[in-house]
Amino acid sequence: MLQLNQIHKIFNEGSPDEKIAIDQINLSLEAGDFVTVIGSNGAGKSTLMNIISGGLFPDVGEVSIDGKDVTNMTEYKRSKMIGRVFQDPMAGTAPSMTIEENLAMAYSRNKTRTLRRGVTNKRRSYFREVLETLHLGLENRLSAKVGLLSGGERQALSLLMATFTEPSILLLDEHTAALDPSRAELITNITREIVDRYKLTTLMVTHNMQQAIDLGNRLIMMDKGQIILQVNEEQKKLLTIEGLLEEFKRIRGAQMDSDRAVLS
Repeated sequence: MLQLNQIHKIFNEGSPDEKIAIDQINLSLEAGDFVTVIGSNGAGKSTLMNIISGGLFPDVGEVSIDGKDVTNMTEYKRSKMIGRVFQDPMAGTAPSMTIEENLAMAYSRNKTRTLRRGVTNKRRSYFREVLETLHLGLENRLSAKVGLLSGGERQALSLLMATFTEPSILLLDEHTAALDPSRAELITNITREIVDRYKLTTLMVTHNMQQAIDLGNRLIMMDKGQIILQVNEEQKKLLTIEGLLEEFKRIRGAQMDSDRAVLS
């Protein structure tokens, strides 16, 4: 479903501020894989997500989705294949538009444009149906402006908008980090339910090591633009935070007292 071959990205090349953001990364996700990504700030996680989404182009390497080379395809064109949820609950939705108008835009993302108005009675009925799966009562607030929703409600809506057209790839970019613990837990549970329901191929960046262990069937750790650890499904079932820290120490020789040293 997703194939990254020898991806390399340098910022400010040839200057005193030169930084290798991604260093010869290879990564393959099969259909239905749910891969969590952890690593310290500056490890290259967000750069990797932006290269997959088309927000950045690699200096070297190839990106393929569903067997199609999309390396030089614009972000707009890739959006038909990719759903993405960002850390900021304010991103991913239009606050001045209603819930049903936002859903109509997302619904049309991978469909041929027509002159028909975005919200029809048939679509409104479908929107209510999918909103009910969130268990937040949003199906009764279709005409409410999205800007009036809480952060958790907006993030739940963003997640639904990114997934209900069943994209080839779902990118979750620290999508619970800006929420309070109870709302973060809610969005985590909704994420698990939606990914399982649609069998979505998912790549999720998180700073929460326990979340990275609990969700998905695979885990990768990044450091200095490289993937330094890959954990498969069987290994992940036995994984602990302490085990992850020990692996990081073994690979990098780092001396750390807590997970914050890896992830902050």
